[in-house]
Amino acid sequence: MEMKSKEEIRDLVAEMLPEEKAALCSGADDWNTVAIDRLGIEACRVSDGPHGLRMPETDPEKIPDNHNMQAVSFPAECLSAASFDRKLLRQIGETLGKECQARGVQVLLGPGVNIKRSPLCGRNFEYFSEDPLLAGEMASAYVQGIQSEGVGACMKHYLANSQETRRTTISSEVDERTLREIYLPAFERTVKKAQPWAVMASYNRINGIFATEHREYLTDVLRYEWGFDGCVMSDWGATHNRVKAVEAGCDLTMPSAKKTNAEIVEAMESGELEEILVNEACVNVLNMAQRGLSAKRGGKFDYEKDHNFCRRAAEESAVLLKNEDGVLPLERDKSAAFIGKFAVAPRYQGGGSSCINTKTVTSVMDLAEGMEHITYAPGYDGIYPDEKLIAEAEAAAKEADVAVIFAGLPANMETEGIDREHMCMPESHNALIAAVAKVQPNTVVVLYNGSPVEMPWADSVKGILEMYLPGEAVGEATMDLLYGDANPSGRLPETFPKRLEDNPSYLFYGGSRNKVEYREGVFVGYRYYESKKMDVLFPFGHGLSYTTFACSNLKLDREEMIPGELLTVTVDVTNTGDRAGKDVVQLYVAVKECEVPRPVKELRGFEKILLAPGETKTVTFTLDKRDFSYWNDEARCFHMPEGVYEIQIGASAHEVLLSQEIRAKEEPLNLKMTYDMTSLIGDVVKKPSGAAFLDSHLEEMVQGVIASGIAADTVGEMPDLSTMDHAQLSAMTKGMYGQTLSTLQMFLPGVQDFEWAQLLSQLNEE
Repeated sequence: MEMKSKEEIRDLVAEMLPEEKAALCSGADDWNTVAIDRLGIEACRVSDGPHGLRMPETDPEKIPDNHNMQAVSFPAECLSAASFDRKLLRQIGETLGKECQARGVQVLLGPGVNIKRSPLCGRNFEYFSEDPLLAGEMASAYVQGIQSEGVGACMKHYLANSQETRRTTISSEVDERTLREIYLPAFERTVKKAQPWAVMASYNRINGIFATEHREYLTDVLRYEWGFDGCVMSDWGATHNRVKAVEAGCDLTMPSAKKTNAEIVEAMESGELEEILVNEACVNVLNMAQRGLSAKRGGKFDYEKDHNFCRRAAEESAVLLKNEDGVLPLERDKSAAFIGKFAVAPRYQGGGSSCINTKTVTSVMDLAEGMEHITYAPGYDGIYPDEKLIAEAEAAAKEADVAVIFAGLPANMETEGIDREHMCMPESHNALIAAVAKVQPNTVVVLYNGSPVEMPWADSVKGILEMYLPGEAVGEATMDLLYGDANPSGRLPETFPKRLEDNPSYLFYGGSRNKVEYREGVFVGYRYYESKKMDVLFPFGHGLSYTTFACSNLKLDREEMIPGELLTVTVDVTNTGDRAGKDVVQLYVAVKECEVPRPVKELRGFEKILLAPGETKTVTFTLDKRDFSYWNDEARCFHMPEGVYEIQIGASAHEVLLSQEIRAKEEPLNLKMTYDMTSLIGDVVKKPSGAAFLDSHLEEMVQGVIASGIAADTVGEMPDLSTMDHAQLSAMTKGMYGQTLSTLQMFLPGVQDFEWAQLLSQLNEE
C-alpha cells in the first residue's frame, strides 16, 4: 500500500459515504479493521501482545489442536522491567516486530503501561512498574523497537486501570494531582519519546466517565498537550456509546460493532455528531492502517534464534534477592536436590489475552537430565500440603549439599479478569520451603510469579532468586543463573512489602458500588514506604550480583537549580569484585522541605552499565525542572518550589550510597490570589505591599505578639524592643504567619478601617 500524507487521507475520507465512515470506526471482526474495496482501502490486522503474538490459527489442520498459532513467549513485562535496561527492551520490541511482520500483523496490542497500585491486581504481570519513570522508559524503548520494524505498537490501558475487579464498570476516583504525577506520566513519556501508532482506551470510568468517552484525556491531554498523532482504539468491548466515544476522540471501536453503525450515521444526519469529528476518526484509523500495510514485508522468523534471545533477556532481568554466605552460584561438583513441581512444569507466562501457544518450553529438569549430582522431588501437587511429598523432599534435601526449591504462584492465582485475594503463595509451597529449610541449611528458593508474594520463610533460607515469569526459555535462564554462567543484574521494579496490609491502597483497593477511591494519592509504592519509614521485605530497586560495586565522586555542575536550565550529575561506579557484572545506578531526588505533602524521594534517573573486574565508569544524568516539581492544582502545571533538595545515588529506594544537596530557585506561578481579612499573614508578607505594611508596623506587631502570649515560650519576659535590630523584630513575628489579617487587626488598634481597605486593594492589584 502506497503511503499517503494526512491531507491525501482526508481527501480519501471525503469520498466516503456516511455508512462507510461509520463502518471504518469499528472493527470488521475481532482482529481486523474494515476494508473498503471501492476506494482501495485494505484491512489492517492487530494481534494481542505484549510479550508474544497471540493470534487465531488460520490453518484448518491445526485449528482442532489449538485455537492460536504457535509463537515465542518472551519474558513478561513484570520481568523485563526488572532489567532496567532500555537497550534490552528495544531488542525485545524489534524481535516482536519481526515476528509480527512474518505473521502479517500490522499492530501489536502492547505494551501495558499501567502503574502497579497494589500487588493484588491480577494483570500486574503485564505491567512494568509502580514507578512512572521506569514504566515510561521501558515502554518507550519497547515501542521504538517494534515500530522500527514497520509494525505499530498500541500502548494500553489508558487510564487509571489498576485492577481487574469490576474492570468494565468501575469508576477510578482519582484527583488531578495524583493522575498527573503517578498515572499519566508513563503514558506521557511514551507518547513524547516514541509516538506509538495507537493508544487503547481502557474499560473503566475515570471520575464517573468511561475512558472511551473521556474527551479531557483522549483529546485535550493526549493530543493537544502531548502531541499524540496516532489512533485511539477501545479495549475489546469497552465502548458503551459510539457517538459519545467518537466525540471524545476514540477513533476505533473494537471488536466489530456493526449493529451500531446506524447510530453514527443517524447522529451525523441529525447534527448530534459533527461530521468533522467522524472524518478525523477515519483519518486516524486509515493513517494507522497504511503505516503498517505500506511496511508489509512478510518473511519468516527463526524460533531457535528468538528462543535463545528469550534466554538472554530473562538472564538480564532476573533479580537475586538474597545470597547469604555466597550460597549462589552453585558449584557443579556439589550435589543438589531440585525440589518442587515447578522444576518440571514451570510457570513462565501469564494468563488471559497474553497467554501464548508456545512451541518450545524448557524446564530445569529438562536440562538436568543425565546430571548425576542433581536429584528431584516434586514436593507438592496442588494448593494444600502433602505430608508424603514433603517427607520425600526432606529426605532428598538431607542427602544433598544444597536444596533448590522451585515455587511461586500457579496460573489460576493471577490472571486477567480476576484480582488476587491475598499476597500468599499456596500453602503447599510455603509448607515445603519451611520443612526443607529446617533440615538443609543451604536452601535456595527460585520464584516463578507475576507479582510480589509474602515470604514467611525468608529468614530461614540462604538464597532467593526472583525469576518472575521468564518466558519459554525458563529452564536455560534459571540454570545459567543458578550455576553462574550468567550474572544476575535485575533490580526490583516494585516494592515487596512484608504483608498485604502494609500496601498504601489496602483499605481502598477494589472499591465498592462501582467506585474505587485512590485515597493514597501520590503515595504509591516506595513513595509511601520511604515516606513512612516502613520496613519492607525488599525495597524498590533492590537486587544483588555475583560481584560487588562501589560508587564515588558524586558531582553536580551547579549549586542552584534554576527554572529553564539543566542540572548535570555525574558519579563514578567501580566493579570491586572478581567477575564481570552489570550495575544499575539509580538517581533519586529527595525533597527536604515543601509547601505541600510530597514523597520523600522519587526516582529521576537510572542507567545500567557493564563493568569488568576493577573497571570504573562515569555515569551522567541530566535533570530538568520537572524532576524537582509537583503538580500544582491551582496553577494546573508542574511547579518547582524554592527549597533544598538532595540528589541521591542509591542501590535501591531505601539504600542511599551518596548524596549532595542543591537549592532550587523559586519558579513564579503568577497565580491570581484574592485577599481579604481572612487571608493569612504568611501569604500577605509575600507581596510587596503586604511586606511594606507589616514592616511599617513591626514594633507594634511584636508588642501584640508578646502580649498575646504567642511567643511566651521563646521570649520569656517583655524584652527591651529598643535594643533589637530589624531582623530580630521580624523573627519574633513569624509566629503570627499562620494567623489571619483579622487577628492582626486586634494587635494594631491604631490602624484605621480605610488603611485596611487600602491594603487589601493594593494586595489584589499586585
